[in-house]
Amino acid sequence: MEAPARVDQVLSRSRAQLERRLELGDGMALALWRNAHDSPRYVQPGHHTLSVYLQGGQGTRALGMPGEGSPGCHCVLPAEHESRWQVGSGQRFLHLYCSGLSWAERVVRLLDAEPRALSLGLRLFAQDATLRHWGQAVAALDWAAPEARLQAEALAHQALDRLLLEAATPAQRQGAQRPRGGLSAAARRQLLAFLEAHLDAPNEALSLAALAARVHLSEFHFARMFRVSMGCSVHEWLAAARRRRAVQLVRQGRLPLAEVARRCGYANPSHLSRTLRGSLGLSPRELRRLGPP
Repeated sequence: MEAPARVDQVLSRSRAQLERRLELGDGMALALWRNAHDSPRYVQPGHHTLSVYLQGGQGTRALGMPGEGSPGCHCVLPAEHESRWQVGSGQRFLHLYCSGLSWAERVVRLLDAEPRALSLGLRLFAQDATLRHWGQAVAALDWAAPEARLQAEALAHQALDRLLLEAATPAQRQGAQRPRGGLSAAARRQLLAFLEAHLDAPNEALSLAALAARVHLSEFHFARMFRVSMGCSVHEWLAAARRRRAVQLVRQGRLPLAEVARRCGYANPSHLSRTLRGSLGLSPRELRRLGPP
């Protein structure tokens, strides 16, 4: 009998090709794969996996189970499940991995329930427009960019919260989705001042967990309350704040672009240039010609 192994370990020993991987912290990770004409087997991987087919999937089956893959469908593979697969023609798919501990903590803080009372079931080739668009949005991000990493983390939390609420009973969902107010005025001022002062901070310092801890909230409730207060997600606010600061510094013309990029949390001057051109339609050189704001 095969020994238990993580899904990514199984795929790394198969015909599958890893395009890129992003560690999100808190027991979560993303991976973008390609595979064709393969036969992987998963044996109690020890973590949950959400798999979204981005391209292809036809002819892919879990042996002994109904259905087959197609673009846009998704599978949920629980930590303790076992399955053997027949992979058809070329396909590209996104994986979100969630550790058992991360899932248990999510159950407790979101539903105030015992994790053992709520299990994640095996789901194969399901159709969900929200998760289809989720997979496309995550795959389209530049995972090397600081603000994109924060956005990917927020999107990962959204997907896992969705899976959890789908698995919950109606009474549990009602309790989790009860409307709540936004951040208090003091918490909002404290948080926004911190973000403005740390636009150049490393990703870990601006993760949802780190920001939620600063205002003594769970990640789930912090994300919801921030959106109620600010009308956008944390990553959207942070990306906009970085762009504003970058435009200001570029137009002042006193700093080299490398220093502007560093102060605003961009990976390098090229990343800064792509962001400005994408949002404003102007290169840093064109912005600099405009002079100070």
